[in-house]
Amino acid sequence: MAEKYDASSITVLEGLEPVRVRPGMYIGSVGQRGLNHLIYEIVDNSVDEHLAGYCRNIWVTLTADGACTVRDDGRGIPVGMHQKGVSAERIVLTTLHAGGKFDDKAYKTSGGLHGVGSSVVNALSQMMRVRVYQGGKIYEDSYERGKPTTELVNGLLPVVGKTKETGTEISFIPDPEIFEKTRFKEEWLKSRLHETAYLNPQLTIHYADQRGELPETIEYHEPEGIIAFVRELNKDSEPVTPEIYFRGESEGTTLECCIQFCDNFEENILGFCNNIFTQEGGTHIVGFKTKFTQLINSYARQLGILKEKDANFTGADTRNGMTAVIAIKFPDPIFEGQTKTKLASADAAKYVQSIVDAELQHYFDRNVEVVKAIISCAEKSAKIRRAEEKAKTNMLSKSKYSFDSNGKLANCISKDPEKCEIFIVEGDSAGGSAKTCRDRQTQAILPLRGKILNVEKASMDKVLANAEIKTMINTFGCGFSEGYGNDFDISKLRYNKIILMTDADVDGSHIDTLLLTFLYRFMPDLIREGHVYVSMPPLYQAIPHSKKEAPEYLYDEAALTKYQKKHKTGSYELKRFKGLGEMNPEQLWETTLNPENRVLKRVEIEDGRMASEVTSMLMGSDVGPRRDFIHDHANEAVIDS
Repeated sequence: MAEKYDASSITVLEGLEPVRVRPGMYIGSVGQRGLNHLIYEIVDNSVDEHLAGYCRNIWVTLTADGACTVRDDGRGIPVGMHQKGVSAERIVLTTLHAGGKFDDKAYKTSGGLHGVGSSVVNALSQMMRVRVYQGGKIYEDSYERGKPTTELVNGLLPVVGKTKETGTEISFIPDPEIFEKTRFKEEWLKSRLHETAYLNPQLTIHYADQRGELPETIEYHEPEGIIAFVRELNKDSEPVTPEIYFRGESEGTTLECCIQFCDNFEENILGFCNNIFTQEGGTHIVGFKTKFTQLINSYARQLGILKEKDANFTGADTRNGMTAVIAIKFPDPIFEGQTKTKLASADAAKYVQSIVDAELQHYFDRNVEVVKAIISCAEKSAKIRRAEEKAKTNMLSKSKYSFDSNGKLANCISKDPEKCEIFIVEGDSAGGSAKTCRDRQTQAILPLRGKILNVEKASMDKVLANAEIKTMINTFGCGFSEGYGNDFDISKLRYNKIILMTDADVDGSHIDTLLLTFLYRFMPDLIREGHVYVSMPPLYQAIPHSKKEAPEYLYDEAALTKYQKKHKTGSYELKRFKGLGEMNPEQLWETTLNPENRVLKRVEIEDGRMASEVTSMLMGSDVGPRRDFIHDHANEAVIDS
């Protein structure tokens, strides 16, 4: 029976407390993605100063003590007395939804979390120091976990020096009480900073990483802007068209776009709103796609390439081979989610369509050969699509009502997807044990016969002919999306959790990689919506000789080291699990299937562009880049003992 619920049950969180209690609501997660997001929020504030015309340089430095320092040469956070009786800087850093982005007086367009970013970073930092260079003086403030530690002088910040410079400098150390890890991931950060430089041709970003034995410094400055961005994205492909660049404005919305077609017949469209990468797209991308498809079909008919009896090209046909960067400046955007991965502003689609219609028609009318090259790509795409649709129809018709084409699925009793989970298990031995010990009400088991096809190298007909892949598509129930159209419907997913359960060795990791490549390329929304997990079976079992102490499962080398420090050598027996098949059903349930005890890693996509590039590099046919990657990251490998 629940305890009483009355007025005394209501808790009010003051100041920045809500952020520390529910950090995921503000930065997405407390993992690596959320950790790096702290830097992005501070950098975005500096970029907003650049967009307002006051900042030309941003310095981002990762220091050996685990801190990040972001400095700009903008106007500096206001330090004067706020109407609340303290320095405006203190208000900005300690109050949610306080800032200069709620009207168009200070910033016409902006990214960040609209008055939440700086204060959220402050709340989630073990330490933060702020210096403002303004009016010939240097002002300083400091915080610990969001609480001020600097004493104000009559409500104003103390002056700690003189200067001829202007701007803001913020240094912070992430709080280990909040984050799983506190070391920033430099590759993600460098990618984001370079991206920002492409989008802001007049901005220079100075990056420095002082954490290693050999400090790294990079200057990001891209005077050609998104034209250079597209060129970089297509550096390993053979171009079919030149870079098509245009810029236009409609009703206060500015669109900058660069398009190029290559011979790889893949679609790579990157969308940005106010410098924020909208990883999941949104209305600006929908508007672009809709109008582009209409224009290509219209020109194809005007040029007589599409006859009256011919069906129009699909949107996917017209975009295969396309690389595009679409960047809009949009006042007061509406996003889905606090971390802004998808633009939801309905008007954005209308304004983008208007600009694309006017500017691309202007370009195409003067460059008919370019239009013909794009239409030629669409023709080839349509031909491939029709052949693959036929193969897909044959595959689905043979197993339309089959829940498992190889007969090895042990399904669960419940039909409620929210309660159900499916384990993709390596091998018949582990699959048999899992079927024996599982919770039959909610847990389904699907054993795989060894390693599935590498979909990054295979053609669609081979992918759809693969027995293991067909089984997974039919079992999950939501279809798939890839290249030519989209039959994926996540509402039909039969299992809330798809859990990859493989041996804790090199072969198991390879199988996980092949499965994740398939899911990422054919069912990416399963990953984006948080349905894909990787199980973490224990590596060891420590069995003490003393009967007073219970056996203990150790899930990684760090846990083993910790256990060895607490126990004398010879006081216990150590068993190494080389595979899931070595566990009896009771052990498998206790360590890997039981929701009360198991450890799962949820698969997430931090940076869609980087994820696609790395997947192509590691799983594709080109050996050179993969060899270089392995050589550069060899010291990060975990060697199976």
